[in-house]
Amino acid sequence: MKKTVFSLALGTFGLGMAEFGIMGVLTELAQDTGISIPSAGSMISYYAFGVVIGAPIIALFSNKFSLKTVLLFLVALCVAGNAIFTFSTSYFWLAVGRLVSGFPHGAFFGVGAIILSKIAPPGKVTLAVSGMIAGMTVANLVGVPLGTWLGHEYNWRYTFFLIAAFDALVILSVIFWVPTLYDKAETRLTEQFHFLKKPEAWLIFAATMFGNAGVFAWFSFVKPFMVNVSGFSPGFMTVIMMLMGLGMVLGNLLSGKLSGRYSPLRIAATTDLVIVLSLLMLFAFGENQSASLVMGFICCAGLFALSAPLQIMLLQNAQGGELLGAAGGQVAFNLGSAIGAYFGGMMIILGYSWSYVTLPAALLSFAAMSSLLLYGRQKAKRAQANARALA
Repeated sequence: MKKTVFSLALGTFGLGMAEFGIMGVLTELAQDTGISIPSAGSMISYYAFGVVIGAPIIALFSNKFSLKTVLLFLVALCVAGNAIFTFSTSYFWLAVGRLVSGFPHGAFFGVGAIILSKIAPPGKVTLAVSGMIAGMTVANLVGVPLGTWLGHEYNWRYTFFLIAAFDALVILSVIFWVPTLYDKAETRLTEQFHFLKKPEAWLIFAATMFGNAGVFAWFSFVKPFMVNVSGFSPGFMTVIMMLMGLGMVLGNLLSGKLSGRYSPLRIAATTDLVIVLSLLMLFAFGENQSASLVMGFICCAGLFALSAPLQIMLLQNAQGGELLGAAGGQVAFNLGSAIGAYFGGMMIILGYSWSYVTLPAALLSFAAMSSLLLYGRQKAKRAQANARALA
């Protein structure tokens, strides 16, 4: 099982590089292709749209093939998408490359989780899935800073060529280390959608979307923010991206540690509150380098501290449609990336300074917290109704 977990972690490492790596080379991409930084930021949105389109389609039809075959197809799409993006010179083909790159993202997590649920010993499934997700957090700690350095010292295209080459190696790891399994779930296609009739699932989707949108409205433009507001040199961005990546790793670990003591709802709602306060502090004290690093670290830690509790809450409310629910969670997460990048970029288009990208970010994160509080209220009402019915 360890080799399978490692193979899947390599896959999420590549996905993390593709999704987050563009933040560290945004200015180089804009300069090289002759587009504005907000337009370059839209490439984050195109990746997210690819996830939104691809995740539900693959989730619905993955049971027609072996899970290993589906996984190989998804990683091949990663190679193709990043290769197209690497060698594109027009805005259109850059957008196509990002769309194709994002297409397999959500389904990879869903298919990987099902594979691990079939081969992991009882009681070890959550640990195995956490091992798979760890690849993405490590990507932000090591891979994204490396990509940032390559983009700054040489060319942003080297960053994405490296991602495409890495994904080609992931294909080999899947071939040798992932067993051939099938998803034999007997739930009918229509029955997989039944969990969507309850408001709880939609409130979790909303919390996921707004929570990611809040952080991404700022993090999508972390480089121009740190350079133009906080006064760091462009060459220091590699260190900054490593710090942000460390925050993501530690946030994920902290969330897992707290899960034994607190409910997923309490962890997620508290995390969103911390993110809101951190973003407001970034607006107020972003010119102070120490403050910007600390608050940025906390925001990135919060982003991945949210992942596990929201995933658990989603699975708790998606009985009979777990794969569709997992894919829907990734759709919401990446739709949040698109929304966040849009609203952050809109502040610049409207003529505000880079520090103002934190204001829509804080508002979106507050919306995420509000969604979770509404979810808690809805669950409490349903529990009271069930208790009265049994009385």
